[in-house]
Amino acid sequence: MNIQDILNSTDRFASNAGCRITEVDEHHAVAEMTVTKDHLNGGNICQGGALFTLADLAMAALMNREGDLTLGINYNIMFVSGAKAGDRLRAEAIHVADHKKIPSAEVRITDQEGRLVCHMTGMGYRKADRLPQ
Repeated sequence: MNIQDILNSTDRFASNAGCRITEVDEHHAVAEMTVTKDHLNGGNICQGGALFTLADLAMAALMNREGDLTLGINYNIMFVSGAKAGDRLRAEAIHVADHKKIPSAEVRITDQEGRLVCHMTGMGYRKADRLPQ
């Protein structure tokens, strides 16, 4: 089983939020989500937690791709523009530093027109454990 299949089946929170990993390799990982009415906040735009969940899933796929359990330890997120119901979002994670114990990455979430919606940077901690399947 590859990391894409593992996380798509075991990350129940992201799955329930409509997030799905679509690509993973040594250079990047991509997760996608279509914004529904259930993702909207009181201002009728996509809630920040939904965007964070999508970005976190892409980052998790990249950092866990070799099967070593890697957990997020620090994130910084910047919301650049709003997303509305019906928008198709794409989160692409790339390495900043693929350190053996403390990797770091950045994620850019864009909409179907390529417009930047959000940017996130983060660090993880690689444990000695393997990712549960």
